Amino acid sequence: MDSLKIYTQSDVLALVNKREGEIKLGEKVQIINDLSDLNSSSAKFVLLGIPEDIGVRANFGVGGTKTVFNAALKALLNIQSNSFLQGDELLVLGHFEIEEPTQTNVEALRNKVNEIDSLVAPIIQKIVAAGKVPIVIGGGHNNAYPIIKGISEALQQPINVVNIDAHADLRNTKEGRHSGNGFSFALQENHLKAYGVFGLHQNYMHQNLATYLQENLNLKAFCFEDILQSDKTVLENWLAFTQNIPSPCGLEIDLDSIENVLSSAVSPSGFNLNDVRKMLLSANKTFSYLHICEGATTLANGQQDLKTGKTVAYLVSDFIKALLPRISPQP
Repeated sequence: MDSLKIYTQSDVLALVNKREGEIKLGEKVQIINDLSDLNSSSAKFVLLGIPEDIGVRANFGVGGTKTVFNAALKALLNIQSNSFLQGDELLVLGHFEIEEPTQTNVEALRNKVNEIDSLVAPIIQKIVAAGKVPIVIGGGHNNAYPIIKGISEALQQPINVVNIDAHADLRNTKEGRHSGNGFSFALQENHLKAYGVFGLHQNYMHQNLATYLQENLNLKAFCFEDILQSDKTVLENWLAFTQNIPSPCGLEIDLDSIENVLSSAVSPSGFNLNDVRKMLLSANKTFSYLHICEGATTLANGQQDLKTGKTVAYLVSDFIKALLPRISPQP
């Protein structure tokens, strides 16, 4: 049975490499015994893992996105607790345990994605209803839909999203659920209002997508090729792109947008990691959630890169450091 595994203190500490004279984030993060305890936690952020690659495979992609969460969590928990980031700002909730479907044809995989949606969305709704900011590590980009749905239902309004991605993930909803149409479903069901893609690669824009983007006022894209030719820095373009997107606004990072990061659609061309870190650290928006997806430490084709977990840990810690001063009461 698919389920949410809520972590105990021993689950977390088992991943921490303790050293005398040092304190790691994993020794300071908060845990809860039950979802009903969310409201009593002082943590502003809730970390949740969705280690699956069913949505990617349902989109004819290379499996392996289920492998990054554990590596990312271990890297994050072993960051030093210090004046920049204490650790108690974060509640480590746990991860979803998702069974493989008995059949592995595309139709069965897409049906299973529907089941994952139904599992994820209510948990996200509870996190946001408790006044917390979800930080979700995937998994495929299919999980953007239940995250957006859960937040929209908690806030009782459609939300806006900006997506750092080489792809728009706006494929046809008639295909059935997969990693390429999470935003299409969110738009169709009125959970998503304004949607922007930053770093979209022209090579992955079919003509119908280009026309769709031009005809819909609530959709906008800034192509990576335009960033390459711009006189402005990546950060300047990012700040200009996001400044008029109203709250509530979520942030999506598909790791295939960062060059040479192992992902389901790994690319030699894209943002460098430090540019994305600058975007996070310099962000001037109070984001409602962070979703990092499509990364892997091991792909089904045999490719491996153990650095992906540490990449995710940098992005998560940067997000918290930038957002925490804007959502915490000032003395």
